[in-house]
Amino acid sequence: MYKSDIEIAQEAKLQDIREIAKKLNLTEADLELYGKYKAKVDYNLLKKDNGGKKAKLILVTAINPTPAGEGKTTTTIGTADALSKLGKNTLVALREPSLGPVFGVKGGAAGGGYAQVVPMEDINLHFTGDFHAIGAANNLLAAMIDNHIYQGNQLGIDARKLTWRRAMDMNDRQLRNMVNGLGGKGNGVPREDGFDITVASEVMAAFCLASDIMDLKERLGNIIVGYTKDDQPILARQLNAHGAMAALLKDALKPNLVQTLEGTPAFVHGGPFANIAHGCNSVIATKMAAHFADYVVTEAGFGADLGAEKFLDIKCRMAGLSPDAVIIVATVRALKYNGGVSKSELNQENLEALEKGLPNLLKHVENITKVFNLPAVVAINRFPLDTEAELELVRRRCGELGVNVALSEVWAKGGEGGQELAQEVLKLIEKGEANLTHPYELDMPIKEKIRAIAQKVYGADDVAFAGGAAKEIDRLEKLGFGNLPICMAKTQYSLSDDPNKLGRPTGFTVTVRQVKVSAGAGFIVALTGEIMTMPGLPKVPSAEKIDVDENGVITGLF
Repeated sequence: MYKSDIEIAQEAKLQDIREIAKKLNLTEADLELYGKYKAKVDYNLLKKDNGGKKAKLILVTAINPTPAGEGKTTTTIGTADALSKLGKNTLVALREPSLGPVFGVKGGAAGGGYAQVVPMEDINLHFTGDFHAIGAANNLLAAMIDNHIYQGNQLGIDARKLTWRRAMDMNDRQLRNMVNGLGGKGNGVPREDGFDITVASEVMAAFCLASDIMDLKERLGNIIVGYTKDDQPILARQLNAHGAMAALLKDALKPNLVQTLEGTPAFVHGGPFANIAHGCNSVIATKMAAHFADYVVTEAGFGADLGAEKFLDIKCRMAGLSPDAVIIVATVRALKYNGGVSKSELNQENLEALEKGLPNLLKHVENITKVFNLPAVVAINRFPLDTEAELELVRRRCGELGVNVALSEVWAKGGEGGQELAQEVLKLIEKGEANLTHPYELDMPIKEKIRAIAQKVYGADDVAFAGGAAKEIDRLEKLGFGNLPICMAKTQYSLSDDPNKLGRPTGFTVTVRQVKVSAGAGFIVALTGEIMTMPGLPKVPSAEKIDVDENGVITGLF
């Protein structure tokens, strides 16, 4: 009998979180309990001696997402469970789900089937309140900006050049662009404004890249909120906002400890999107995982062109991290979709379409192994109707690039279904061939860094800088921001900036329409195509299917 993800999660017998903590040699005194199954762990425990051991870091990424599904988070969790079954001291580090996708089209982000982190409902909904704290800090700064202008504007902020927007953790297209401050003098200064989804906020990015509370406060102070009439940047620290913002985030900065269905410890912390932000869980959670475990399995959002590129070019640079092995997740169904097959016909064997769609996977493999110089294994998230001929074709084509393929059945079998994949990962780690390189150097001009990503990672012919993007780049370089890494905001559905170009497109130009600095996060954002920082709900949002009964049991969440 088929069981939904939420039914599987609700039937599971969870261990007390204090028992999970013991697996990491943590005591109850090290925890801040949020009920029986969730706890925060103080990041100051990083100062605790761990005998100088260095954990092996495994990054999980994927092909470009399709409606056919890939199962990256499921594979991440299942791999960690498989390593635990092999007797390895393992910890999984994931992002927290955003309410926008949970109630929108994507659903939750706690894994699926028998490879989930639990309590699934809590993780997918309010969890420990981290996102609410991040949104509050973002909006405190917004309120202080407008109050400063209202109270006389001593800093000379040009209201037409404000760059700071408000945030909320929900898909709401109605709030993308708005005019506020209406209703007379006592209600503020009328101006154009708008909302971003919380996961796209620079506060979220700074939060996830900070090493401790003092580093976070420094980053928050460096946030540029706008400019004066003569184009001088105004920082959050000039408004004396960064101390209060950091105070709001003091507890949120502590990673959240939960567990997988099989009792593997998991840190779930932070949650920037990978198409409009840098798409990785917090540096603190990753470093703490490496401090307490011998093997850390983590993921980066969407395909390797987005999440993995930013993980490697931004997060690894800032945090001094480097993966020992990379898993690239794909499904035969998704590859056939890339080859032009409609969603309704994906269950039928189609070697011709698979051959046409395989270049998408192969490009991601090339990026990891040749651009970033890291060892990789392709994980085929197996579906019941995948044929042996289709699987053999994937094996052969990946083998031509010197990369092995492992079948993953963690959705149906949990850690037991990830044994082949885990063994392959251990072989890669044992070889010790990881030698992280980057597609660009930080001291290159901003335009050349963007061009390097577009050409080397996406496969573009060139980059076009539209509108005022080129002028803004010149200004940012003059202001001293030229040495920052690049955070590309691009559609997740294609290697190009056109979501309709599936497979491995060629002969295309990436159009950068806007460039801005996230000085607090420490990177330059380049917005391409039609990408937006506030998503909208679909025609039939997932929220319509979610309900709760008189006993508090939630249904419809996936």
